Amino acid sequence: MHAELSPVIAATAQWLTCAYPPGGGALDAALCEAQARQAVTVAAWLRYPTPMDAALVGVAGPGGADRLDWVTGAEGAAADDADGYAWRTWVDEVVASWAACLLTDPLLAGQAVSALADSSHTVSAPAEFRRLTAPDDRDRRAAALLRHPDLLAPIAELHFADLFDRLRPGQALSA
Repeated sequence: MHAELSPVIAATAQWLTCAYPPGGGALDAALCEAQARQAVTVAAWLRYPTPMDAALVGVAGPGGADRLDWVTGAEGAAADDADGYAWRTWVDEVVASWAACLLTDPLLAGQAVSALADSSHTVSAPAEFRRLTAPDDRDRRAAALLRHPDLLAPIAELHFADLFDRLRPGQALSA
């Protein structure tokens, strides 16, 4: 993974798990976080397919969570969290939207993972995305809100068309 994407992946996964929290205890929290992180990783790798893309987002920054907070109705809560605000600037709206699409559709998630097969992100080390592409019952229960299509629809719809274009047959990711 390109180091430049680490803060984007961490912040966007954290935003998703804060907006759509797990239902139970520590195990549910860990499973929910793993699913969010896998979805965000795939989405970020699709959005920033080359080392140059990753470096540019590392320099320019991804834009933050303001619009996502507004869409989910959480903008007031974000303003009250002055101590934790810095991480929110590393949330990528498009990556969150694409991750929401992947979390609600395992077939689409499988297609997205397949699209990464020869990308620069997976060349050096194969990645495992089973919790994203083939969640078991425990995964689904732990991330019931995070995988609920109706709840994620406002976020998923923001940039679904761009994800669809990226995954269109014959559309190659730059290596």
